[in-house]
Amino acid sequence: MDMEAMYQALGVSPAVRAYGEAALERLRNRFAAIDHTAEYNQAKVLLAMRENRVNATHFAATTGYGYDDAGRDNLERVYASVFHTEAALVRPQITCGTHALTVALSANLLPGDELLSPVGAPYDTLEEVIGIRPSKCSLKEYGVTYAQADLLPDGGFDYEAIRSKINERTKLITIQRSKGYATRPSFSVEQIGELIAFCKSVRPGVKVMVDNCYGEFVETREPSDVGADMVVGSLIKNPGGGLAPIGGYICGTKECVERCAYRLSAPGLGQEVGANLGLMPAFYQGLFLAPTVTAGALKGAVFAANLYEGLGFPCVPGAAEERHDIIQAVTLGSREAMLAFCLGIQAAAPVDSYVTPEPWAMPGYDSEVVMAAGAFVQGSSIELSADGPIRPPYAVYFQGGLTWQHAKLGILMSLQKLAEAGLAKLPE
Repeated sequence: MDMEAMYQALGVSPAVRAYGEAALERLRNRFAAIDHTAEYNQAKVLLAMRENRVNATHFAATTGYGYDDAGRDNLERVYASVFHTEAALVRPQITCGTHALTVALSANLLPGDELLSPVGAPYDTLEEVIGIRPSKCSLKEYGVTYAQADLLPDGGFDYEAIRSKINERTKLITIQRSKGYATRPSFSVEQIGELIAFCKSVRPGVKVMVDNCYGEFVETREPSDVGADMVVGSLIKNPGGGLAPIGGYICGTKECVERCAYRLSAPGLGQEVGANLGLMPAFYQGLFLAPTVTAGALKGAVFAANLYEGLGFPCVPGAAEERHDIIQAVTLGSREAMLAFCLGIQAAAPVDSYVTPEPWAMPGYDSEVVMAAGAFVQGSSIELSADGPIRPPYAVYFQGGLTWQHAKLGILMSLQKLAEAGLAKLPE
């Protein structure tokens, strides 16, 4: 069976495949630049593992309290080296990105303090954490107030609005690097550094946390290299390399991370407890693979933008724009188109390929969400996946792919489903 026949066996027509191949011809230089970044980041991870003398004893499982867990403690030193921070908290007890962010916020904010977002509204799941939408145990319930400065119409920072929002109660500033369920641009590390410098010039000593989800290893620098006191993320996104089955990380100053450890476990216990439960091989190897896996996902995002923008669908980032995370937003304009796109992604999955994605009231969101994700790890968005809230402008958010080849196939299958439904028309 030749390649054309293989694609047809998977449900991709010759016309859709030809359209994709034509787009690829224009992307050789873009892909070479992505590979260069991956090479640098691979060297950075390798250097951190060498400096911290990773060896086979660090893969041993621990249970119960997890006292004297050498593998866990050394993994945290490796993360601190990779992110160039004083300390790190990397634990399977952190269940997801939202949990990691919640730990970081609640550990470093006290009653009477104010949290400021200078980049507009936070990701949906943080609304209940903060108390924008009422919830038990929210920051608001514990006496922490919230302020927000919206972005300018072009997606830039409104520095005057930010200045006016910073006051004597502003204790922590949170910056969401990725777009979340919004069609705004994601921020480069350079932009984040400029914003951090501005905020600290207005209020010296204010702490800045960056939600780093989806952004790790996309550039050669991380927000912790440009002044962030904490960078926070999930291990079932970029840094887990597709192997970590759970977990999250918080890298930052010793003071901030220590408080996070006390919040995650208990005051007085901190980082001393928390067994690794046999997950160390996956955590170490996943981090080692992360730069390459992220590069494959990034190629998939660039490929998707070039295909869909060429058919008249608005894309953020645009086909020719620089990338600062692995997420590709495609505005499809209708519920039906969103469902068709997600059906194609699901059909390309190695797990549950026969399932039809259906919108549902997902916990933490204020509208129905459709998700396509036939993943080896449930909810892993470094694996091939697409999702979005069923609301105008009906944008779907595509990300992941453990290999570039899989990401490519998934994108072609999403386009195939749209074409079959008469919702996308290929050029003659």
